[in-house]
Amino acid sequence: MLVFITACGQANEGTDAGSAAGEGSGGAETVTLTLMHPWTSPNVDNEVYKARIAAFEEQHPNIKIEQDGVAAAQYKTKLFTQAAGNSLADINVLWPGADLDPLVDGDLLMPLNDYMDNWNGLVREDALAGFNKNGNQYGVPTKQNFVDIIYYNKEMFAQVGYDEFPATYDEWIDLIKKLKEAGITPISLGNKEKWPLQSSYMSTLAQRFAGSDFLQKVVDGEASFTDERFVQAVAVIDELTKLGAFNVDANNMDSVQAQDYLIQEKAAMHITSATVDGRVRINNEEGDKFGIALFPKMGEGDPKVAAGVPQFGIGIKKGLSEEKKAAAIEFMKFFVSEELYQELTKAGIMVPANIEIGDDVSPYLKEMMELTSHGSTPVFDAVVPTQAAKKLEDGLQALTVGQGTPEQVAQDVQQVLDSLK
Repeated sequence: MLVFITACGQANEGTDAGSAAGEGSGGAETVTLTLMHPWTSPNVDNEVYKARIAAFEEQHPNIKIEQDGVAAAQYKTKLFTQAAGNSLADINVLWPGADLDPLVDGDLLMPLNDYMDNWNGLVREDALAGFNKNGNQYGVPTKQNFVDIIYYNKEMFAQVGYDEFPATYDEWIDLIKKLKEAGITPISLGNKEKWPLQSSYMSTLAQRFAGSDFLQKVVDGEASFTDERFVQAVAVIDELTKLGAFNVDANNMDSVQAQDYLIQEKAAMHITSATVDGRVRINNEEGDKFGIALFPKMGEGDPKVAAGVPQFGIGIKKGLSEEKKAAAIEFMKFFVSEELYQELTKAGIMVPANIEIGDDVSPYLKEMMELTSHGSTPVFDAVVPTQAAKKLEDGLQALTVGQGTPEQVAQDVQQVLDSLK
């Protein structure tokens, strides 16, 4: 795919695929920009993004934003497919690290260096860094997410003798066994899309057993997924499966349905991103029933560390006409702004920006900020190439139906990584 993208990038400079200008109100020329995004689920931040787009169109009647909403599970696949075919949207939602590399190597994105004065001082440098390659800035992130938050039902925990979240792995397993004995599903899992076990579970499990620098060391060839510590991390999924910790329909349920399982009190825990706090607690009349925690201590890794990544970077396709480029920059300046970050914060979403946290911010958000303030470890698929991450997803899903072993899963993922090199 990298070869295809590189070839397409060489032909991309100076082109303008799919220009759609027409006549707007008052005879002024209308510029149409295509925007591909993954804001299709009912998460509160997605509603904020879409409202911001609508506000831009209202204030800029001669710029039309043609949206292509793609479900999160399929978004990256479509992004890279369009890149390989030299058909990126004019504006795209991007992820940092490994997901950004092939688009930059293919010369498909426009450097934003000349326009960064709009965000310098507002967006934190550590968040911008993930979208910076070879000294060029290719995206500006809109939120800071942590993918491994354990939401739990306090009342269900109390039923089996736990007044707070377990501090160790052994205690967590004991809790799961007691929940099962009480007829309560311990963990709601929606793994139909496959990414939850890879992202929300393995990002942190790898850190707990092998350390925060392990994934990068594997990518750099200084470590291997066949390392015993990573195999132990994968084995957690195997053990949870054998204990019956997950709902039996986990692989037929998507991530939103799994959230509903928790909210409807059909399960005691659900492990997913900080973004979901809007549904579980902030906008839920019974939000006080739910607590938040991180994976307990397991190996040598710091149990206070969460798996985090700046997300939803806004980037512009390289090679747009001057007219469309000017319109795209105008959109970015409006969209990625202090106003957006304030609206996201009010909705309970953490942002990678230096803004004042007002009194109207939910105490739930403040609790989330405190929980995740003790350092972060990289998210798995933000470091590991997509092909290897997808192989892990397949292997983990197989474990949940009793197929394969942790050792085989680790070996298969390493083989894919080796083949890419």
